[in-house]
Amino acid sequence: MPDYEASHSFGKSLRLLDAKAYKSVFDDAKFKISAREILLLARPNDKAAPRLGLVIAKKNAKHATQRNRIKRIARESFRLQQEQLHGVDAVVLARRGLDKLDNIALHKMFNQLWQQLKYKSENHTSKTAGNNLTS
Repeated sequence: MPDYEASHSFGKSLRLLDAKAYKSVFDDAKFKISAREILLLARPNDKAAPRLGLVIAKKNAKHATQRNRIKRIARESFRLQQEQLHGVDAVVLARRGLDKLDNIALHKMFNQLWQQLKYKSENHTSKTAGNNLTS
């Protein structure tokens, strides 16, 4: 069991830690995935592992308990999907109404976002690899 927990941890290497890392995603987002209550921006990184940043503004989730719940569920779903998300930096931005969703709806929404990101990043990788082969 420790192997499972270790391989699915959410250590510092899986987080966007500074303003520079967030800025690189905001400035050069190759993938944009949108839902009514959430926006996901992502870009390929030069690392083997994906990294996650969260922007849950007080304007969109008034109470700290709601913001913390959203962040906890986002991190948990990301942690469980990290093996499928190779080499991307992702930033989750909350929109109004996200705090109104229950935990099950949040889990479902985040899982759908990660699946869409996986699909888009795989297509982007195969296209760029194809372009490199023809060059």
